[in-house]
Amino acid sequence: MGNIQKLEFKTTEEFLEYLSEEELEIVLFLRKIILECMPDCKEKLAYNVPFYYRHSRICYIWPASIPWGKVEKGVAIGFCKGASFLDETFETTRFASKQIFNSVSEIDVASLKQQIYEAILTDNQIVKARRRKIQ
Repeated sequence: MGNIQKLEFKTTEEFLEYLSEEELEIVLFLRKIILECMPDCKEKLAYNVPFYYRHSRICYIWPASIPWGKVEKGVAIGFCKGASFLDETFETTRFASKQIFNSVSEIDVASLKQQIYEAILTDNQIVKARRRKIQ
């Protein structure tokens, strides 16, 4: 089966080099915030964009230049367990939520950090529930 995406980044650096200057600025800013809030996370490419994991997938950064992510303009930060978010600034579906930024100045850092910390709590609750199930 061929790669229908027509792109395949082997490293985060390759991904970053592919981005336009405008997207790169937003991606690097979002990445910095994520890594500050979750210094113990793992960053891995999935679907050719960076996803951030602890016990499970927590969030991702998806620029519009990666076309199959349904981001028409700007850069999205998405949370993989979006049903747990109640913040109306995020577009929420059953399993994910995302917010799109067209510039760094649009990013409310305090609000975004709060969302990341909530996602970490959700991730911790999931792993605790799994452990209880095993015992």
